[in-house]
Amino acid sequence: QVQLVESGGGLVQAGGDLRLSCAASGRTFSMYGMGWFRQAPGKEREFVAGIRWSGGYTNYADSVKGRFTISRVNAKNTVYLQMNSLSPEDTAVYYCAAGNSYYGPFPNRYDYWGQGTQVTVSS
Repeated sequence: QVQLVESGGGLVQAGGDLRLSCAASGRTFSMYGMGWFRQAPGKEREFVAGIRWSGGYTNYADSVKGRFTISRVNAKNTVYLQMNSLSPEDTAVYYCAAGNSYYGPFPNRYDYWGQGTQVTVSS
């Protein structure tokens, strides 16, 4: 069992930066792939970034490549999403998810989800 709690969301102006954190409980955190997703009002949840259990492999949605960076510190049971050069199109609720040996773009492959944190980017 893994419980996930996101933090770090907020209101930021276009061009600004935010760092999201996702704290996990459970001794097996280091065995899980982790992903970040987001959902804007009226839209489906979409994949943002994923990271392998070891942290050695990552993947990103095209819309965030070069602006967002996913990382993890297994000793702290935490995964991060550094978001730079934010635009109003990044406004959404951001969720982290844990997948058993999975860190790809399909949400139904993830086993555990956090409650989400709101990110709002003003123009």
